Amino acid sequence: MTGSIAAIGMGLAAIGAGIGVGAIGGRAMDAIARQPEALGDIRANMILTAALVEGAALIAIIMAFLVK
Repeated sequence: MTGSIAAIGMGLAAIGAGIGVGAIGGRAMDAIARQPEALGDIRANMILTAALVEGAALIAIIMAFLVK
């Protein structure tokens, strides 16, 4: 039973990261469409934020694996 709960946790972490990165990308595209001259700043912040989201998801997956 513990293995299936850990698998559900890993899946939720992956789904959450996908939704988060998608939302970040979508909002960045909206911001770039509104202010094309701020492309560099928006892109840098988007990449940094996406990396933080992916890092949090990786930690959640590792924690779910260790609990198993």
